[in-house]
Amino acid sequence: MNDSRISAHAFIGPGVDVGSDVTIGPGAVILGPCVIEDGAWIGPGAQIGAPPEMTDQTQNAAWTGALEHAGVRIGAGAVIREGVVIHQGSYRETTVGAGTWILNRAYLAHDVLVGSGVTVSAGVSIGGHCVIGDRVNIGMNASVHQRVFIGAGCMVGMGTPVARDLPPHVKAFGSPLRIHGVNAIGLERRGVSAAAIAAISSAYEAGDLLLDSCNETDLDEALAAEILQWRMRETRKPARAIWRSE
Repeated sequence: MNDSRISAHAFIGPGVDVGSDVTIGPGAVILGPCVIEDGAWIGPGAQIGAPPEMTDQTQNAAWTGALEHAGVRIGAGAVIREGVVIHQGSYRETTVGAGTWILNRAYLAHDVLVGSGVTVSAGVSIGGHCVIGDRVNIGMNASVHQRVFIGAGCMVGMGTPVARDLPPHVKAFGSPLRIHGVNAIGLERRGVSAAAIAAISSAYEAGDLLLDSCNETDLDEALAAEILQWRMRETRKPARAIWRSE
C-alpha cells in the first residue's frame, strides 16, 4: 500500500491487494479477494467484494478471512464513486476495466465484466454475468438484465431497461429497448475513418448485425477485434432496430 492515499476510516479486509497511488475514501468497505490496480480512486462509502447474491453460494464473512469466491478486480486508473456496490464473482473476477468510471450509487452484480474506458452513470444496475465492452456509455438509472452483452462503443439512454444484447457501436434507448442507429460521434472521436463508419451503418441498416458485409480493409485492428467479440458470442439475442434516415 505504499504511496497510497487511504482513509483511516476505510475498511480493507484480508486478501485485498492494493496497488500504488490508490485513493480510498472514508467509509469504503473492500473485501477480498480483490485486486485494486495502480491509480484507482474509490470514493466514500463504496462497497466492494460482498458475496454474490446467489442462493447456491456461500454468504461468507470475508472480513474474518473466509475468502470463498472468485474476486473483484478494479483496473488501473478506474474511478469508483461514492455509494457504488460491486459484488464478488462466483466463477470469474467481477472486473472494472482500466480508466472506467462507475458513478455514484451504481451496482455491478457477480461475474460482470466491464471493459476499459467505460462510463456507468449514476444509479445504473447491471445484473450478473453481463459483459460490457470498451468505451460503452450507460445513461443514468438504466437497468441491465443479467447475462446481457453490450458491445464496444455503445451508448445506452437514461432509464433504459436493457434486456437484449447490443452489437458494437450502436445507440439504444426506449422501453422496450430499441437500437436507433450507429454511435457515429463516438466512432469519430476515436478516429475511425468515415469509410468504416459508413460501412458499419450500411451493414446494420441492411440487417447485417454481424457486420459480415464490412470490408476488413476499412476496419482498424481494434475495431475488427470488437466486432469479432460480438461474432464469437455463443448466444446472441439482439434488440430490435429502428433505422431512420437523418
